[in-house]
Amino acid sequence: MSDPNPAPTRKRPRVLVVANQKGGVGKTTTAINLGTALAAVGAATLVLDIDPQGNASTGLGIPRSERKLTIYDVLTGAAKIGDAVMPTKIPRLSLVPSTVDLSGAELELIDLPRRNFRLKDALDDYSVHGSCEFSYVLIDCPPSLTLLTVNAMAAADAVVVPLQCEFFALEGLSQLLKTIELVRANLNPSLEIQGIILTMFDKRNRLSDQVAADVRANMGDKVYNTIIPRNVRISEAPSHGLPALVYDLRCPGSQAYIKLAGELIQRERARIAA
Repeated sequence: MSDPNPAPTRKRPRVLVVANQKGGVGKTTTAINLGTALAAVGAATLVLDIDPQGNASTGLGIPRSERKLTIYDVLTGAAKIGDAVMPTKIPRLSLVPSTVDLSGAELELIDLPRRNFRLKDALDDYSVHGSCEFSYVLIDCPPSLTLLTVNAMAAADAVVVPLQCEFFALEGLSQLLKTIELVRANLNPSLEIQGIILTMFDKRNRLSDQVAADVRANMGDKVYNTIIPRNVRISEAPSHGLPALVYDLRCPGSQAYIKLAGELIQRERARIAA
């Protein structure tokens, strides 16, 4: 089903969906810390948490008791994005939170009009009629191909793919590429891969080097030069409700995400100039 009502031609934030159908690859960690790094260099960023687990919301320090309006309300039409945006402790970084209520949204969305485009329509409305001042929107997805993930990809300009440096990485990537092709063919013809991020890299493990080499051989310059190392401080940060960049700026993981944000911005500038 193609989109019969394209959005008005007007400048809106660059919408990037952080996705991988495989769990445990660092999607939420990437959304939180990449968003923090982008905000730190002056690019106002909005994180949309569309995972019913709500880990991005927790990791950005928003208690469940404070999540009055969520992405569930946006998708079901009960609220606009602008009403659900919450500030975080990080300047220029905001969040639309999630709660477990979102797990029931799939059944509700099935009977709603334009069910695949609920998020796209909400973002378009926010850009045109709201007070959207964000340069980037990062969408943190659940680790499966659900109607929530489809909504995210239908709304996005491009996909950022965190890829764990482990044995089954390429198999998971091939499944994701097929999904992106399906979305491109049926819902969002302009969807592209913005970049692939190698995560949880262990320099002591030869397998990490082999996986990184295989991914680069298959995907070429789509793979970011910056590699995110396996780092205990990154793992500890969410339990404190903080991005790793705030929890420990000097740790190798935080420094890698800062470099990644710089590389992402360079890619975006090159795309605009092309």
